[in-house]
Amino acid sequence: MPCVSNVRGRSTLNNARLSRKFCRRMALLARAFIHRARLMRYILWGMVKEGYYFGLPLLLFGGVAYLAHWTIVAVVLVCLAIFVFWFFRDPERVIPAEPGAIVSPGDGRVVVVTDEEDAGRPGKRISIFLAVWNVHVNRAPAAGVITRMEYRPGKFLAAMRERASIENEQNVFTLSTDAGEMVFKQIAGWIARRVVSWKKEGERVARGERIGLVRFGSRVDVWMPKDAEILVEVGENVKGGSSVLARWLPKISSLHSGERESAGVEANVSAVGRQN
Repeated sequence: MPCVSNVRGRSTLNNARLSRKFCRRMALLARAFIHRARLMRYILWGMVKEGYYFGLPLLLFGGVAYLAHWTIVAVVLVCLAIFVFWFFRDPERVIPAEPGAIVSPGDGRVVVVTDEEDAGRPGKRISIFLAVWNVHVNRAPAAGVITRMEYRPGKFLAAMRERASIENEQNVFTLSTDAGEMVFKQIAGWIARRVVSWKKEGERVARGERIGLVRFGSRVDVWMPKDAEILVEVGENVKGGSSVLARWLPKISSLHSGERESAGVEANVSAVGRQN
């Protein structure tokens, strides 16, 4: 009987030690997360939902690896989770209010400014390369209605290459604005293999409004008719929604048409008022 009691005592003692060790590890893990809470709050507060889909599983597995004493694996997974949260950040931007401003659809560096025809119409194209460290949320370059939206499957060439504008997978938006019709594209790259649009054909968008994202490195193109005044040069760094790429003032006929429509609405409202 004394032997049985000793065995039970040692077993209870071992369980208590394991419990204390587990509690200490949990406390250390909780302390580490608390110390990083400010950074995590900053990242998670301004992040698109895709960040949660990719980042939270990595963070969870990192916690499990830490508890299982796989320290290096845990550190790698947590670092990857933080990178994913940071990659999918979605900061607020100050949208220019000046008439005719065409803003950048994304963050990055201007790699092409060239004359180019679109469906036989002379115009100009600006291409912007988004590196992995850039914000990848895309924005509408101008206010208007999306009259056509086309998904084009394709290759995944490096987004820096000129052929990427034509051959890579992309979403092509045709936007009808007060100044006329323009085109902009979300283009996948060698690392980015997924173009995501949050808008549909027929929807109205505001200048600088979020319209989608491209995952992990990509390119955006903007095409405008030849009467648009280009304000950027190759090599410039731009911010989506806030940097002005060009100035393209509304046509006089469009302005007059808008004034006539407003006058017609006011007249109808007055007529209804008199009838009542």
